[in-house]
Amino acid sequence: MEWHVTDAESLAIIDSEIGDHVFSPAEYEIVRRVIYATADFEYKSLIRFSERALQAGAAALAARTTIVVDVPMVQVSITCDIQTTFANPVYCSMDTPTRPQKEKTRAAWGIETLAKRYPEGLFIVGQAQTALTTLTDLIEAEEIRPALVIATPPGFINIDAAKERLRDSLVPNITIDSRKGGALVAAAIVDGLVDLAWQSYGQAR
Repeated sequence: MEWHVTDAESLAIIDSEIGDHVFSPAEYEIVRRVIYATADFEYKSLIRFSERALQAGAAALAARTTIVVDVPMVQVSITCDIQTTFANPVYCSMDTPTRPQKEKTRAAWGIETLAKRYPEGLFIVGQAQTALTTLTDLIEAEEIRPALVIATPPGFINIDAAKERLRDSLVPNITIDSRKGGALVAAAIVDGLVDLAWQSYGQAR
């Protein structure tokens, strides 16, 4: 992320107001990025990190693992940071050609196609609940084993169950334990993860 003085001032305000927390320094960097992007301190209690999720994500970025996203807004939001650091390929499910289908949404069919093509990819589901459900089905069927799944789709129907299924899997994941979320939240998580990974691996490049 390219920083401006106002960004630093805003992050300083977050640091002064967030209060006590149990996050590691790396996890806290992600949390403060999300709060900064949304101006919503409730995310402090909503973000869930699986064990070694950040380490797995950073390693995947450094290895130039393919990134698969569900919607164009996520793709557009993260592409600049990705291109100026690790230059991972980024593919969007909505742009993936599939046969016309009625059983699933376009995002779901697209993510299934890309998941089978890149079964060990880094997956970011920021908006489409159907994409997350499809991805979780493939994980449970042991057809894919993602390096990391970032899942922040908002919703009202069965969204908590879909995220819980992901958390119950052995796949490293970062989720929002709430109806809240969205592409903006997913992009903020990726933004923070890319910066953390670049600090760890970038110098070696």
